[in-house]
Amino acid sequence: MTKEKAQARRENLQKLRAEQKRKQRRAALLMWGTGGLIIVVLVGVVGFYLVNQARQTSLDAVTSAKYEGSQHVWNAVTYKETPPVGGQHNNYWQQCAIYDKPIHPEHAVHSMEHGAIWITYRPDLPKAQVDKLKEIASSTGQQDYMLMSPFPNLPSPVVVSSWNHQLKLTDPADPKLGAFIKRYQNGPDTPEPGATCGGNDAITTTADQAPLPPEPTNQQQAPMETLAPSASPSQQQ
Repeated sequence: MTKEKAQARRENLQKLRAEQKRKQRRAALLMWGTGGLIIVVLVGVVGFYLVNQARQTSLDAVTSAKYEGSQHVWNAVTYKETPPVGGQHNNYWQQCAIYDKPIHPEHAVHSMEHGAIWITYRPDLPKAQVDKLKEIASSTGQQDYMLMSPFPNLPSPVVVSSWNHQLKLTDPADPKLGAFIKRYQNGPDTPEPGATCGGNDAITTTADQAPLPPEPTNQQQAPMETLAPSASPSQQQ
């Protein structure tokens, strides 16, 4: 009887140990399975975010042109693009700032030749959207190379331009606007990188306040283009 009890006790222990091992294996499989599922979900979420972010900031819709710099004129210019992205322009550049009225494109193009971004919008754009544009213009990129103004007859509610590049937008809050500014402000196509968009010779008036300046007489000097102290060519990268 004693041997039988001992044998039964050993068999019972073996069963308990075997059952415990099965439970441990199930727990391990469950733990690794859950952990693996969490990892797969996390990878999927991160991947979706990156793909979605890339899609939202994609600049595939940017159109490009090929204009050479230093085409200074005194007359009004008829441009191919609306608004222009390069070409002939006035000898005086526009002071980089935010304007509530249209400016002469001939001055704005000169500013873009110096590396400026020009954000234009339809004059009837709702105030809330204009305010959003002003917020972005005031907080993205280099403020001394940022122009913003209304522009009649735009092909889209908002158009952002740099020298040789342009992007049409329908929503001021579109992330592509910030992506465009970061890529093209003082970008590699800038004909005169580091030239100032301010200074004593910059135009500070809007189109309704002053006409294009006349060609100077022999006694007058043309505007002097100088490097901006805070934006030398080495700082444009």
